[in-house]
Amino acid sequence: MNIGSEIVLPEAYEIHGIISEFDVEIELNPPLEDCQDQFTTANYRFDNGRFLFHVPETAFYSITSGAHITVTPYPGADEAKIRLFLLGTCMGVLLMQRGILPLHGSAVVIDGKVYAIVGESGAGKSTLAAAFVRSGYPLMTDDVIAVSLSNDSAAATVYPSYPQQKLWEESIEQLGMLSHNYSSIYQRVNKYAVPIRSQFCREPLPLAGVVELIKASESEPEPEPSLKAYNRLEGLHVLNVHTYRSSLLHLLNLQQWQFQSISRLASGLPVYQLRRPADGFSAFGLVDQIVSLTNKREVVIS
Repeated sequence: MNIGSEIVLPEAYEIHGIISEFDVEIELNPPLEDCQDQFTTANYRFDNGRFLFHVPETAFYSITSGAHITVTPYPGADEAKIRLFLLGTCMGVLLMQRGILPLHGSAVVIDGKVYAIVGESGAGKSTLAAAFVRSGYPLMTDDVIAVSLSNDSAAATVYPSYPQQKLWEESIEQLGMLSHNYSSIYQRVNKYAVPIRSQFCREPLPLAGVVELIKASESEPEPEPSLKAYNRLEGLHVLNVHTYRSSLLHLLNLQQWQFQSISRLASGLPVYQLRRPADGFSAFGLVDQIVSLTNKREVVIS
């Protein structure tokens, strides 16, 4: 999407030249002291076609028709924190409004096809994606995976987001990088924003598979990573659990749309479980597991 924004977005690519029409417009309102008065008991609300989102002491967001976001910040609010929610929750809601399914995870490109890596918080999704990048595979997106389904089939396309990852300091060091080269994310002293410019894919590509990354229990450590295919019902469950901000679907009245979307995906898309050891750094070994899997699939398809 071409986005016209009154808020500077250093995470994104800047388009030079004249753009006659934008897909999405981001408007910045003057700061208001009483943003919180817009809400009573919750930080989310749907009102007259607008999705309203409130982050205390940061900003009040309004997302409308998948095409317009209004940001009203608190006086003195940190700009990095405003952008954090703008590029996260707000974009997730906007994608839903546009009929594009957002999955929560990272996506990498292997031989011209996209593989989505989903999982619970702390599973190691971003670290695994970073290991793919270090191994020469392009990154498509980190955090929010935008999946568009074909109107007449189960085929799906993934659209790129912006060329940046969020990595913990420990992961950066284990990947052979230096944390002092990067800026920390707001209020996350040991988590950093890592630009990915040279190894970023800017073109939409077909989604070829979804891998759910699971961290093994410390009480039952596994000596080696294990990979298995889910059946269709299990795959449907994985896609449902890892839909980005799924708790907001009822406010948007999009539960039926989301279920139909993930059902279509599960009917024709392979979904796998990749279980990693609880201890030690195994990211590059996991890369080899997934690449080996894709090579086997190519042999079967051919």
